[in-house]
Amino acid sequence: MAEIQIRNVAKTFGAYRALRDINLTIADQEFMVLLGASGCGKTTLLRIVAGLETATTGEVWIGGRRVDHLPPKDRGIAMVFQNYAVFPHLTVFENIGFGLRMQKLPETEVRLRVERCATLMHIEQLLKRYSGELSGGQRQRVAVARALAMEPDVILMDEPLSNLDALLRLEMRAELKGVLAESRTTAIYVTHDQVEAMSLADRISVMYQGRIVQAATPIEVYRNPGTEFVAGFIGNPPMNFLSAEPLGQGKWRVAGQEVTGPVIADPLKFAIRPEDLVPGDAGLPATARIVEPLGAHLLVTCDVDGSMFRAVLDSDLKVSPGDRLTLTPQSDRIRWFDPETTRAVA
Repeated sequence: MAEIQIRNVAKTFGAYRALRDINLTIADQEFMVLLGASGCGKTTLLRIVAGLETATTGEVWIGGRRVDHLPPKDRGIAMVFQNYAVFPHLTVFENIGFGLRMQKLPETEVRLRVERCATLMHIEQLLKRYSGELSGGQRQRVAVARALAMEPDVILMDEPLSNLDALLRLEMRAELKGVLAESRTTAIYVTHDQVEAMSLADRISVMYQGRIVQAATPIEVYRNPGTEFVAGFIGNPPMNFLSAEPLGQGKWRVAGQEVTGPVIADPLKFAIRPEDLVPGDAGLPATARIVEPLGAHLLVTCDVDGSMFRAVLDSDLKVSPGDRLTLTPQSDRIRWFDPETTRAVA
């Protein structure tokens, strides 16, 4: 079992509070993604789990054992870095087997593990090459194979695909998810790329200003964001927001139109994703400003009640800048947020 428990972890650098009271449990064999913008604390948290950084307060437990006082080599972890960290003077075989030889394992065991992990990562034909002869994607596969060869309880990955081009990232994402499922390893993966997070994770922990603001499955984070920040951060394009004035008995005025919502007396923010809008006869009055063809869809940036508002519409529609539209929100996809606490209310 390699369940990870992060208990009340905080980290300060002088007067700067990088992490604030982090509590998170990652199940055995779960793929957890830490997602957030630069500076939110996700890499600091990963480094604390790895033992490369010391928490100011709090505890880290792996497999029922407290490890925050242990050096990295004794924590049962392996790490894959953004810059690959592949030794240029060693062959692919020697790179993958480096940690195993440091542990003084028998050569037969080293060869068995190296060949198995190379096959998993589809680089078995490259074992005799040096890293200078490899592409970026091949080097990243070597780094992952080297980590897996250690048969760690936990594998930690810090933006490992960010240096690859778009097509290689797509290929590596699919391979990585399959390989880690097969190896039955608990994984923590740091990224600022929401597409990576949505495609890879069993659960996503969205971080903001040193805190985890929501930890849930990708579809839950996408469909039911817990805060206004999550709603605006997840999704491309992000959610639209408009002020909502209460009319009583669950009725709200949004952009001059009546919308059904929660029974609350205080003003709220109305939110809807661009793809959850359809043109119709009743809805929000909009004026198209920018029309961007995206193959099967059009991304239309509109003016709604003086606010920028985006809609993803079918590309068969004829829409031009200056056109007036009526955008109907799918009622079951509307979300509501408290403008003071920024938390979701429905």
